[in-house]
Parts: sequence; structure tokens; C-alpha cells
Amino acid sequence: MAQATKYYATGRRKDATAKVWLTPGSGEIKVNNRTAADYLGRRTLQMIVRQPLELVNVGGEFDVTVTAKGGGTAGQAGAIRHGIARALLSVDPEMRTPLKKAGFLTRDPRVKERKKVGRKRARRGFQFSKR
Repeated sequence: MAQATKYYATGRRKDATAKVWLTPGSGEIKVNNRTAADYLGRRTLQMIVRQPLELVNVGGEFDVTVTAKGGGTAGQAGAIRHGIARALLSVDPEMRTPLKKAGFLTRDPRVKERKKVGRKRARRGFQFSKR
């Protein structure tokens, strides 16, 4: 009995985490049991999600199933892109060079800075009035 091959990876950006599974298929992308177009909405976010697949010319070869949590839609789109790129490495290690060159394998380290004591936000002070 032949077992269907599944490739898994986790992608992260800001506060968003995306669990990504690649299975051989027709190129359908589902995020939290909804189509990518329905879930993400904006075309730019849909384009961001498809970038790693189009870069290595495997857009129609894999179905992508994603569970995304945390952050907003833009952060989740970046996390999905990171996860897809990492999952493609387990499909074929030869894809590493173009994916690395495009910056899809690098985890974006920018996260929200914590609020500090004696301040309104991370760096913003309280409003000052002389009188």
C-alpha cells in the first residue's frame, strides 16, 4: 500500500505562526479550511503566499494546507510564506539556493517591543505639560 507523501514545516513572523503541509496535488492553497483568496482577502497577501512556489516552479504540483494562528493577516501571510519555503526544502534540498537568495528561508526577527515602566508604550513617553 503506497502512502501519500506529506511534507511539514512551521513558519513564523511577528506574532503569527503557520503550520504548513505540502501534499502532491493541483496547487490548491487552503488556510484554516478556507481558500487563500477568501481567508487573506488582499491580492498582495495572496501573492506573498504563492511566491516560494512560483520561484521554484512547483506552483501546480502541491496542495498547501495551512493552520495559521496569532498576529494579523499580513503577519500570517509572511508566516505562511516562511513555512512553505521550509517545507519545499524537505521536498528537494536543491531548492535551497534560490529560496535563500530570495530571503524566504530567513525568519524575520522584527517583533513588537515590550511596554516599558514609566512610559505610555515601548518608547513613547507620557504627554508633558509645563503647567
